Amino acid sequence: MRSGMQSQRDNIVPFSSIESEKVPLPNIVVSTTESKRRVEELQTFVEEVMVKGVDYGLVDGFSKPTLLKPGAEKLCDVFGFSKTADVVNRIEQWESGIFAYEVKMTLIRKDNGLVEAEGLGSCNSKESSFKQQDPYTIVNTVLKMAKKRALIDAVLSATRSSGIFTQDIEDFPQAKTKASKGGEQVTEAQLQKIFRIVSEMNMPTDVAKEMMKMTFGVERSTHLTKKQASDFIQDLLVLKKVRALDEQKDIG
Repeated sequence: MRSGMQSQRDNIVPFSSIESEKVPLPNIVVSTTESKRRVEELQTFVEEVMVKGVDYGLVDGFSKPTLLKPGAEKLCDVFGFSKTADVVNRIEQWESGIFAYEVKMTLIRKDNGLVEAEGLGSCNSKESSFKQQDPYTIVNTVLKMAKKRALIDAVLSATRSSGIFTQDIEDFPQAKTKASKGGEQVTEAQLQKIFRIVSEMNMPTDVAKEMMKMTFGVERSTHLTKKQASDFIQDLLVLKKVRALDEQKDIG
């Protein structure tokens, strides 16, 4: 028995001996210099390639811009991510008109097929922005909103860009926006002008909706007040002018 115990003791390697061997640890930490370089490259890409009002937007009361769906798509392309969306939870109560979806977005590296990041997003028909709408006509909108939120969540994680962008605008209190209650309803002439400017700028409809939601808390132009419509037209005209100046610089 003693000889067996002695044999076990002989096989034990003192901790000091292990330490003295100085086994190299895997290099899993990015250096400070490399980390700063990556952040600077991302910031340069945002400033030179991404378009304010299309890829990202600014909201009163917040120092960082909020990432929009076109911007998230653009970052996926430049980082080489493919994406898959899975509805992981759904509620569809057709009798009561309640719909809710939770989506998981997976970003996969195109070069090696590895999963880079996953994001979750949810949306339901009882949210404040949908209260005045027929729930049966917004089922697809609710699902698309959940997918968009999941995409942005995944992109912020995969690109480590949460230091540049905020989370999705729906996460912020509506009190931070310029939305105002009451007032005269938007006129037909104002609606036509909004549609014309958006068309002239080749702005995707979902981007225009995103701008309205960010600024006024509404998703449809018909829900704007007369004053809000006037402000929105001015915002669009300013953005149109900025784009024109940028195009002139590119030509020059």
